[in-house]
Amino acid sequence: MNLNRLEMPKQEPEVRRRNFDEVATGYTYEMTMEEASRCIQCKKRNCQQGCPVNIDIPDFIKHLQDGNIEAASKVLKAKTSLPGICGRVCPQELQCENSCTLNKKGAPVAIGRLERFIADWERTSGAVSKPELAPSTGKCVAVVGTGPSGLTVASDLAIRGHQVTMYEALHVAGGVLMYGIPEFRLPKEIVQREVQYVSSLGVDIHLDTVIGINYSLDELLNTKYQAVYLATGAGLPQFLRVPGENLNMVYSANEFLTRTNLMKAYLYPEYATPVKMGRKVAVIGGGNVAMDSARCAVRLGAQEVYVIYRRTRQEMPARLEEVENAEEEGIHFHFLCNPTGFISDGRNNVSAMELVRMKLGEPDASGRRRPVPIEGSEYTMDVDTAIISLGTSPNPLIASTTPDLETSRWGTVITDERGKTSKARVWAGGDIVSGGATVISAMGEGRRAASAMHEFLSQ
Repeated sequence: MNLNRLEMPKQEPEVRRRNFDEVATGYTYEMTMEEASRCIQCKKRNCQQGCPVNIDIPDFIKHLQDGNIEAASKVLKAKTSLPGICGRVCPQELQCENSCTLNKKGAPVAIGRLERFIADWERTSGAVSKPELAPSTGKCVAVVGTGPSGLTVASDLAIRGHQVTMYEALHVAGGVLMYGIPEFRLPKEIVQREVQYVSSLGVDIHLDTVIGINYSLDELLNTKYQAVYLATGAGLPQFLRVPGENLNMVYSANEFLTRTNLMKAYLYPEYATPVKMGRKVAVIGGGNVAMDSARCAVRLGAQEVYVIYRRTRQEMPARLEEVENAEEEGIHFHFLCNPTGFISDGRNNVSAMELVRMKLGEPDASGRRRPVPIEGSEYTMDVDTAIISLGTSPNPLIASTTPDLETSRWGTVITDERGKTSKARVWAGGDIVSGGATVISAMGEGRRAASAMHEFLSQ
């Protein structure tokens, strides 16, 4: 039993700090075969139970062990339409790999890296694995939003024979996969290939269409659609609500990453949307979005980048891999401190940040120890750019135009365990329900909702 897994090759930190190319370069064929050989094909299939979309993990790895990559791809595509994405950005260390039997004694099988290899092989070889489509049911479904949850519902329902139309508010499909995750972590070419795959199943995608403005939810339900799935994500940024937060050069992470990723500010002036970047940048927050923002700032020319987090490293919600990558790239972490205000340079630009040191008290509702300010510990840090990454909430547009759609006090849509909302014939999933979670959890919610919608449409 081999308890040591192969590390993923990646660009050296000094090289990748200067480009937006993908950091991890992926396993070679030989490395894939070696890593796949570590799987002991457990009868209990703990890894599969740990996967939110229930991929038949031992089966696709067995095909890899036999050298049959095409068969492995077919197993993957039976449960996920986004393997190239999941293999890159899913937190496998908390899910399938965490459940791997080898994890009890050594390192788990690198399931995500094997999934990524299969998806990349299919992309480069030109092979496309497609499940067999059921005969047409004549039923029509509208999916609002083309992020991971929406794409999952669309593909699952199309495979079951329903006619699916997707509506996207932006000029390109992919949702948060396009605007929220940097090129160096998830190349946009890969996202668009996965979108094209879903489209190839017979799904129609309408861009530049805002539900709540162009059409109301009721207008969709009163036309040809027998059911609607809401997957509009959580694109409304949260702020600190401290003095000086409206100064120039204080960004929300949402705006900063959208301009950088979707509008390709890093390729300015080839693309027309710039991002002004200072020399000393503070990123406030400790999640994956904060890591993405900090690492983008480095690549956009910032000389010093600081991550400001009010708890300790142990409480950071960001993936360990992303924190380590950030550290390798020279990003500085300041733990147990919290901004209390921003100071102007006299010309309405931020020039410094006021902070207070924190200590950890009793656990709060999240289960983590609550940070408490230390009296008299205030201090100032010179910064000329700040990026606020405190999470997001759903845009209230659909809820405000749909009075019978029940929402929580945080603006999230309330659903049952299978995604059914309070409104007849409407399901929802992903960040519009969770308020902000992972790609794979959004896909899991989409898969459960698709099953419920199929049962409803089959009645």
